Amino acid sequence: MKEILIRTLSGVLYISIIIFAMFTSREWFMGLFFVLAVITLSEYLKLVHLTSYLAYFLLAAGFYFLSYNIFDINSVYLLLIMSTFVNLFLLKDVLWVSKIPMFEKKKYITVVFYIISGFVFLTLIPMIGGEFIPELIVAVFILVWSNDTFAFLIGKNFGKHKLLERISPNKTIEGFVGGILGALFAGFVIFNLLENYRPMDAETYPLWIWIVMAIIVSVFGTIGDLIQSKFKRQAGVKDSGIIMPGHGGLYDRLDSIIYSSPFVYAFLLIVDNVS
Repeated sequence: MKEILIRTLSGVLYISIIIFAMFTSREWFMGLFFVLAVITLSEYLKLVHLTSYLAYFLLAAGFYFLSYNIFDINSVYLLLIMSTFVNLFLLKDVLWVSKIPMFEKKKYITVVFYIISGFVFLTLIPMIGGEFIPELIVAVFILVWSNDTFAFLIGKNFGKHKLLERISPNKTIEGFVGGILGALFAGFVIFNLLENYRPMDAETYPLWIWIVMAIIVSVFGTIGDLIQSKFKRQAGVKDSGIIMPGHGGLYDRLDSIIYSSPFVYAFLLIVDNVS
């Protein structure tokens, strides 16, 4: 009971800080996510046994030059293409390779195009239309949290068929489907809330976009969780850190959205350009 209480309080504090920063201003949002990125990067470097001050410099450079659009937008497109390829290669390693080969050059590739780019695209998602829209990034987080919550509840109570037992013994196919249904429900609620409570002159996405986004977040978020589980299994640790009592590290909490953020950004970019 005590562990559940600690886990709940820790989670509520974490969610409250994130939502507060998002709705306060873009500067608060960027500052908080830079801090989250630094801590997550530190946890990831420990997992893959890489000591590098260069990684933190690359993180700061990515935030400054790409998140603030100092570089041309084509630089963002190039990062998006590279990040998508790296993430798909990580997926291949999870599904078909017994152990992800992490020699030094590959460690830097994942640092840049998996961890750092994941945070960069998280900061770019609310700017997809050219202005800062906090509701959009909050909605993406809600989709992730809904997927995780429903996957846990359905999997714990009804899960019988393992999803990928050699990597994550607790994940089940029933939980995976439950997570998708939970995200779809959250997408429907988000659509209705934004339709009813945003100003009449504010553009909102139609329902089908929220449905597709919920599926993207659920599928790629689950993949991101499996990839992190494989890194932890190779490192021989249960959690990536201890910063969040009852939850582990920030990488444990953000693995799903870090991996899925380039795919969410790519989808919204296509929608924005087509419309």
